[in-house]
Amino acid sequence: MKTYDSLVIGEGPAGVTAALYLCRSGCSVLLVEQMTTGGQILQTSDLDNYPGYPHGIKGYELADLFAAHLEGLANLERLTASVTQVTGVAGDFTVNFSQGDPIKARTVLVCTGAKHRQLGVQREQELTGHGVSYCALCDGNFFRNKDVAVVGGGNAALEESLYLANIVSKIHLIHRRDAFRGRKVYQDRLLSQTDKIQTHLSCVVEALHGSKDLEGITIKNLNTNATEEIACEAIFIYVGFEPITTFLPETLKKDPAGFIITDTEMNSSIPGIFAAGDIRSKSCRQVITAAGDGATAAQAAFVFLEQLHA
Repeated sequence: MKTYDSLVIGEGPAGVTAALYLCRSGCSVLLVEQMTTGGQILQTSDLDNYPGYPHGIKGYELADLFAAHLEGLANLERLTASVTQVTGVAGDFTVNFSQGDPIKARTVLVCTGAKHRQLGVQREQELTGHGVSYCALCDGNFFRNKDVAVVGGGNAALEESLYLANIVSKIHLIHRRDAFRGRKVYQDRLLSQTDKIQTHLSCVVEALHGSKDLEGITIKNLNTNATEEIACEAIFIYVGFEPITTFLPETLKKDPAGFIITDTEMNSSIPGIFAAGDIRSKSCRQVITAAGDGATAAQAAFVFLEQLHA
């Protein structure tokens, strides 16, 4: 069974940075990703707050640059698969994959991020791909010049609404609270497009309508209990994220939402397992903070490996 100094799981900003730093420190690294390099930035149209790009950069462009930075790194191997189980102890972890042989790893860096949380209404899964979506960048063009709905009140919902405003005819923005939680800059932009974006505050989605494809939704006002039917051909859902941790030991400490608890050096409760990026229990989840977490986790893992070899 092949052994690596470090297994890095996930090729988002945290995982790419961690692999880069570990390889430059002379560690042997296996970098595992089930999709492609970039993580959630592939679902982002424009990043206007990443240092070094004063005029912004497309999400896919930054992902391509991340991938290019990995090319030619000594001591790096890459595997396209998903991790199904991590067992063992520090210095001797056994890792199983959805395909390929198990490997041994002295340290494990978890950079798997999180996936979009479902709304939880009837027929949501049935209509996914038929009008129900969790990625405006991926699916927005299918609904050009159509009426759509967006659910959520955080940065993702507001940012994606602004992106869709350039494509669709009208947006119904639905949020269960009485005020949005996203950045003020996004809220200000929304207010400048009231002709195209109609807000429905203190409302929730009660039902999805349509036979094979989405044709409309029913929303309920939480203050009055009044319901309203809205004709739309798509609904884009941004109601939070669920951490991807099912492959990790059950003894690993997590917060009530399931995110991994770490210290400032990205150490988890299990020695030799580190967490970086959106998978961590923290308040700020941005590309820049994920990259910083990855660098910190790599340095901590390198020091840990030095102690193992001592």
